[in-house]
Amino acid sequence: MNGLTPTKTTTLKEEQTMGEYRKLWWTLIGILGFTFALLGYFGVEVYRKAPPIPDRVITEDGQPLMTNESILDGQTAWQSVGGMQLGSIWGHGAYQAPDWTADWLHRELNAWLELAAQEEYGFPYAELIGREQNALQYELKTAYRTNTYDAGTDTLVLTGRRAQAIAQTADYYSRLFSDAPELQGTRQSYAMKENTLPSAERREQMTHFFFWTAWAAATERYEGTATYTNNWPHEPLIDNKPTAENVVWSIISVVLLVAGIGALVWGWAFLRKHDEEEPASPARDPITTLELTPSQRALGKYLFVVVALFTFQVFLGGFTAHYTIEGQGFYGLDTSKWFPYTLARTWHLQAAMFWIATGFLAAGLFLAPIINGGKDPKYQKLGVDILFWALILVVVGSFAGNFFAIAQIMPANWSFWLGHQGYEYVDLGRLWQIAKFLGIVFWLVLMLRGIVSALRQPGDKNLLALLTASVVAIGLFYGAGLFYGERTHISIMEYWRWWVVHLWVEGFFEVFATAALAFIFCSMGLVSRKMATAATLASASLFMLGGVPGTFHHLYFSGTTTPVMAIGATFSALEVVPLIVLGYEAWENWRLQHKAAWMQRIKWPLLFFVAVAFWNMLGAGVLGFMINPPISLYYVQGLNTTPTHAHGALFGVYGFLALGFVLLILRYIRPQMLFDEKLMKVAFWWMNIGLALMLFTSLLPVGIIQFVASASEGLWYARSETFMQQPILQGLRWVRTFGDVVFIIGALAVTWQVVKGLYFPDAPVLASGTLGKGAAVEPAYTESDQAMADAHQGEGMCCGSCGGKQ
Repeated sequence: MNGLTPTKTTTLKEEQTMGEYRKLWWTLIGILGFTFALLGYFGVEVYRKAPPIPDRVITEDGQPLMTNESILDGQTAWQSVGGMQLGSIWGHGAYQAPDWTADWLHRELNAWLELAAQEEYGFPYAELIGREQNALQYELKTAYRTNTYDAGTDTLVLTGRRAQAIAQTADYYSRLFSDAPELQGTRQSYAMKENTLPSAERREQMTHFFFWTAWAAATERYEGTATYTNNWPHEPLIDNKPTAENVVWSIISVVLLVAGIGALVWGWAFLRKHDEEEPASPARDPITTLELTPSQRALGKYLFVVVALFTFQVFLGGFTAHYTIEGQGFYGLDTSKWFPYTLARTWHLQAAMFWIATGFLAAGLFLAPIINGGKDPKYQKLGVDILFWALILVVVGSFAGNFFAIAQIMPANWSFWLGHQGYEYVDLGRLWQIAKFLGIVFWLVLMLRGIVSALRQPGDKNLLALLTASVVAIGLFYGAGLFYGERTHISIMEYWRWWVVHLWVEGFFEVFATAALAFIFCSMGLVSRKMATAATLASASLFMLGGVPGTFHHLYFSGTTTPVMAIGATFSALEVVPLIVLGYEAWENWRLQHKAAWMQRIKWPLLFFVAVAFWNMLGAGVLGFMINPPISLYYVQGLNTTPTHAHGALFGVYGFLALGFVLLILRYIRPQMLFDEKLMKVAFWWMNIGLALMLFTSLLPVGIIQFVASASEGLWYARSETFMQQPILQGLRWVRTFGDVVFIIGALAVTWQVVKGLYFPDAPVLASGTLGKGAAVEPAYTESDQAMADAHQGEGMCCGSCGGKQ
């Protein structure tokens, strides 16, 4: 029999392979069903157990203090000035200004103690003897931890003394958010612009919202239990300290991490099959045997937007970091009036979300014609062009809306819809968020037009099916961010926000990236279809097992109950487990460049994928688990330990991945382009070294010093003006400049490489026909190459997306 006729042996192998696929598919489906059931069931619990927002807040003698409406009006006022981009609430947000919950609570507690000392002893609290101070502290703890909310009447009743303490604290905040000259230095320390919220009425409403978040953090859910925020923040004055459940589930999470790593190592060593032979590499890159389609040629403008937004974001990062030193200026220039810290940080994060997502969308659009057998579906280029200009509209519109909202130029009732939602990573106005969602759905349609026909072809479609599922998930799950509104309870909002930030970005983008890379390497004939499919299905199961319910680790202290903490702690530990094998994945990706001479042409995209594996292990794994256990997060939530993890994971993983996709696409849509070796070395190494310097010489040391302060004195102190303006912390923030400059140089190098490749593709080509040190430039495509491709298809190297037509 010839090699193309199936034998009994090959048929048996195929049946065994399909049996393995079925097991892997059912494992993945079972994991998704189980984990989403957990996420949904306890999501209902978030709705049911969210801290109540009283209809009325009154004193014991019936004097009205605030209402449900005024508290929610205060929430919208806080959103309009940047919300989580100016300080934080319940630990989520920016890090230069205080956490308003912890700061308000501490100020109110001290005001209460001063009032009580004068009323009961006639002296300031500081002048009382220890026994008298202890007596007042006992009264304070009893007054604040006792729940005086009446669910029957939907009324919260407070003592007259507490009402006075609230009024004094509110007066301070009203002056802080205005242009009161006596607090100008404090605003500078907090990187707040002058007259942050001009309307006195809205400032008063905002104080109602701040009070309510502090009330929930100090009040026991039921008598003798933890507060609504699980005793967060650490506040010794009222005995806010970690609960027993916090400690128990932290220990369990560490044990599960060790057990999970042990199980994975055992499975890797003893269960992994070693009889899979590596395929012989084709003599020519199979992707280059397909003629570029019009839609693929049209992707150049996407790549330019990626690096343009990346460059913009990088410079904004340095600008924002400098605000942590000067507060209201940039090397003596008063920039805070129009471009304050809040706006710079908003644009910095939103630019990252846009350019990283654009890189992923471009990768999908590049793959669609390949999946479709090397042809564009009808009107595909038109769709790619329409999507591009829709992207530009959303970027420009949302950035302009951010500006006008924070400048308080935009009418208050427009701010949420056109200006600033106030929530980190989903800051863009709701109208622009809807437009972005529709754009992603349109991308999904463009992708499916190329995929559906390939799925109908005979052959093994398991890898393509998983890629399709991840594409559908990316297209639809961003819509979770539309499930809350301007006046939605903040606990419920946080639940849905983390569906976007954690589940959409860290979950389904991870699966898409894994499937897309496997598909690309399979299409190149570098890995076998069987190996690529099995590895991707197994990886998706591991990612989803920890990743879906692990969403709850962001919600430990957001008004949720102990079961949410238990689920979050348990499964977020399992998120780290698959990251231990990424060193092997990095080695495998690096080794691919030596499998064929033509692989030297994509050496640099491969190196960026190696960096992804490294930072996934370090940034997402080590630095992520450093803050994930409840006992750790209790003390470090809202400190600079969080951006240490965020920078290492968001840029280190998804940033390098998006740039790797860009470089890979660039290499194919500009076939004559050769990477500039010197430029790419600067880009790769300077960005990696710059990121490491940023994290380990500045952000992490600041976070550790804050951690000591938070554990010993309380979160309010670790974020206070007095603490943050110490010379050692000022010095460490200056040190970050070195890492920023190194990183910026690397970023400019990769940007210039992409621009050169797009608009001057012939510039680096050597006349001798060599690349670097002896790597040959690919010869023109010949008929023998097609024969070679056909032969490899018969050997099972094709990923099967074309149904055997290529």
